[in-house]
Amino acid sequence: MSVELPVLTPKDFASDQEVRWCPRCGDYSILAQVKKVLPTLGTAREKFVFVSGIGCSSRFPYYVNTYGLHGIHGRAPAIATGVKLCRPDLKVWVITGDGDALSIGGNHLMHAIRRNVDLKIILFNNQIYGLTKGQYSPTSPFGKRTKSTPFGSVDYPVNPLSVVLGCEATFVARSVDVDIKHLMMVLERAAEHKGAAFVEVYQDCNVFNSGAFEYASKKGVKEDNVVYLEHGKPLIFGRNRDKGLRVSEGNRIEVVQLGQGISEDDLLFHDEKAAEPTLAFLLARMRHADGLPEAMGVLRAVERPTYDELVHQQVEQTVAAKGPGDLVALFNEGDTWEVK
Repeated sequence: MSVELPVLTPKDFASDQEVRWCPRCGDYSILAQVKKVLPTLGTAREKFVFVSGIGCSSRFPYYVNTYGLHGIHGRAPAIATGVKLCRPDLKVWVITGDGDALSIGGNHLMHAIRRNVDLKIILFNNQIYGLTKGQYSPTSPFGKRTKSTPFGSVDYPVNPLSVVLGCEATFVARSVDVDIKHLMMVLERAAEHKGAAFVEVYQDCNVFNSGAFEYASKKGVKEDNVVYLEHGKPLIFGRNRDKGLRVSEGNRIEVVQLGQGISEDDLLFHDEKAAEPTLAFLLARMRHADGLPEAMGVLRAVERPTYDELVHQQVEQTVAAKGPGDLVALFNEGDTWEVK
């Protein structure tokens, strides 16, 4: 007999904890959009689990009225993998930041992605360590002056989308904290995806790195600096929708002007379902600093068996073939001895 679930609203997912982020922090917007998405998924609150590491973003589990776990630095993907394997019926979300996920947590993130564990991984990228007061992070631009790089960073930044695509991610997307409708759409798509869904969110840290993504978020500016991806449609952008993208010689993306002997048919058409991630890589590597618009939306969405499914299938097949097993017999097989 099926049980009818009560109708939930965003308020049902608000916890009784005081939300403690700096005023005007982009985290507030991300939290608000997640709380809007959760009631639309037709899942009871007790079936959600939010797991985080360390950082400003990682306060998140306190602020949603679901199960949650505030883990240690960088280990959220590993903890979440364990949760999903033990309880495949749960919807497990990972909340992390650029410092948490891409420094000490890089190894754990890589393996969760390549295994295609059924997790929803939201990475808040503000290009700085906010919680520890403004040190440079793995995504900080080259030359960035911070408290730990007073003469400018000599590290080249990590591109989060390129990293996860290199790990054979099945769902990869990007949005901006203040682009409310777009962010909600991307989060909905991630929630619906079966497998590891990775979403990078450009998030403003107005205290230690204010305006880092203004080019991609400010009205009247972002239109020339961002291209919104739609499956099967040409890549067009610009304030007047008069610019497009195409692949030039050497497999490079270039900006072209529409109407000067160039039509929409000459442009690159987005294919998020392509078996090979070549196009997604090209889009992920476009940078505003190089004169190219940055991709927003779903770069890749393909299907592949999930790690948790395969593990449980293997267990079931082994039990069917060999029986349930005997743990005591296993401990006592082979060479054993008694210590007196």
